[in-house]
Amino acid sequence: MRYLTLFILLLVGTSCNWTAFREKKTREYLNEEIGNIDWEEVDKYPLFDSCDETVSKEEQKNCFAQVLLTHFSNYLDDTFYATELTSQDTIYIDLLMKETGELQVMEIVNGEILYDDLPNFTSQIKTSLDSLPELKPALKRGIPVKAKFRIPIVLSPQ
Repeated sequence: MRYLTLFILLLVGTSCNWTAFREKKTREYLNEEIGNIDWEEVDKYPLFDSCDETVSKEEQKNCFAQVLLTHFSNYLDDTFYATELTSQDTIYIDLLMKETGELQVMEIVNGEILYDDLPNFTSQIKTSLDSLPELKPALKRGIPVKAKFRIPIVLSPQ
């Protein structure tokens, strides 16, 4: 009986080392995996229902941008701006896509043109986001993530 008790105490005493060894290996593996993740790129770009999710990342990105640009273009054509622009210019809209698939305007770059010639442009762009088709969020390792995008819009005096 004494040997059995000694054996059990020895077993209990060494089992702590087994879990510590496993925890150390798990931490090492986790740190290695985190180091291998490219934090600047998403695995899948946000997709509208009209985009094919089985195509390459580049085609997904192009489809997302094309649908978004077409939407902005149609919306701005419908709201027709009478301006005194004398030359063509490009503005950039910085968008934040949330994990839920909701788009939000972060900033409009080159806004001095907008404030002078198109004072309601920012509010019109924000309003146009309400009528966007359903959007699936960007994915990183199968998990929905936030993503930032910059969309160029060319304004011309036509």
